[in-house]
Amino acid sequence: MKKTLHFIWIAFFIVCSANAQQEKGIMGYTNWLYGWTEFKPNKVEFGEANQILAGVISVNTKLLKRNVYLIQGNVYVTNNAVLTIEPGTVIIGDFDTKGTLIFTKGSQIMADGLETDPIVFSSNRGVKKSGDWGGIVFLGDAPINKFGNMASLIYDFNPAMTIYGGNNIESNSGVMRYVRVEFAGKRVKGSQPLNAITFAGVGNKTVLENVMVSYSGGDSFTFIGGEVNASKLVSFHTINDDFKYTQGVQSKIFNSLAVRSSYLSGNKDGSRCMEIASYDKKEETDFSKKHTSVVAYNITMLNDSENINADIQSGLVKEAVYVGNDASLEMKRTVISGFNPAVVLNNGIEINENNLKKIKFEEMYFNLCKGNIFTEYNSDNTDLESWYGNGSFLNYYSQGDNKETFIDIFNPKRPDYRLNIGKITASSKY
Repeated sequence: MKKTLHFIWIAFFIVCSANAQQEKGIMGYTNWLYGWTEFKPNKVEFGEANQILAGVISVNTKLLKRNVYLIQGNVYVTNNAVLTIEPGTVIIGDFDTKGTLIFTKGSQIMADGLETDPIVFSSNRGVKKSGDWGGIVFLGDAPINKFGNMASLIYDFNPAMTIYGGNNIESNSGVMRYVRVEFAGKRVKGSQPLNAITFAGVGNKTVLENVMVSYSGGDSFTFIGGEVNASKLVSFHTINDDFKYTQGVQSKIFNSLAVRSSYLSGNKDGSRCMEIASYDKKEETDFSKKHTSVVAYNITMLNDSENINADIQSGLVKEAVYVGNDASLEMKRTVISGFNPAVVLNNGIEINENNLKKIKFEEMYFNLCKGNIFTEYNSDNTDLESWYGNGSFLNYYSQGDNKETFIDIFNPKRPDYRLNIGKITASSKY
């Protein structure tokens, strides 16, 4: 009987240890990045395109794995058409014409790849670099908080074909699952760079799971209004923001990863893992409508430099998360490793109980950061330290090396960014 109980307790301990390992940051009993992601996309060759996508796609169309497709110029999917893409299909964006794929209101993508056969959007250049082509744009009729509840994207698009916003929270722009988008985010003259993937006024019937953006010249994932939920997103070495939220978007993001580099990712102001703002221009915002609200659980955000302290001293590293005025964030069980500091709040946010209840950090793991939560332009974070340091929030901090903090982030073929609880020997309350 005693021997049986002994084995039961051993089994219980093993199960609890496995659960503990998955408690914070990206989670999963196996490495869910394996099989469909690619962390060295510049080494992958896809061959020459044999089919061209150009102009307007106004009828249901299917792209086949046996072909390689070239996006030439601005390609608009219109007239409620559905663009279906077979698993394993490769679509490359044209460098010379800033190839960009735009889904107008009512149109949909059905890019439902497989873990063993992902759909890939990449560059047509021999030597691939950030910002080689435009990206992918989704326009829906879910609410935004601009006056008139509608807007049009700028860049070099046809304004009449890039209108977004409306009243349909359940707007459906289709499915993106097991998809990679590489080297997008081309700079447009007189404008900000395009983003790898833009969701403007997109509703909650849209499926967004297991999508990787790497080496974007703009933001990786931008959410402009709408109501979009996502899981298992990966942003790798983007120039601008990894995840950007604005114009009243109501969004939940779960079990997702942002990896920045001191030398490849932007280090200027406005380039972060996560930026949450309620508006782009205050004078265009209808404050009777919803402010931006983001719920983020089990996110891992890290700088993968091998000498983070030196990079911080050199001014190459900024904050991981920025929260703007009038925006709300609920962040839990998230790991932030290697930033300066971890979080910055807009200086227009008055530090009081009412405002801080809208900006929650609970069960966090702050690691290797030069400071944790600060107000913009203010080096004194005593009030914030007192608030978020309350033991009831269960926030922790550490100064552990990334090699010890994560399971195996420098593995070139199969990196594993899950938190390695077994090797962390010193962590204490915030």
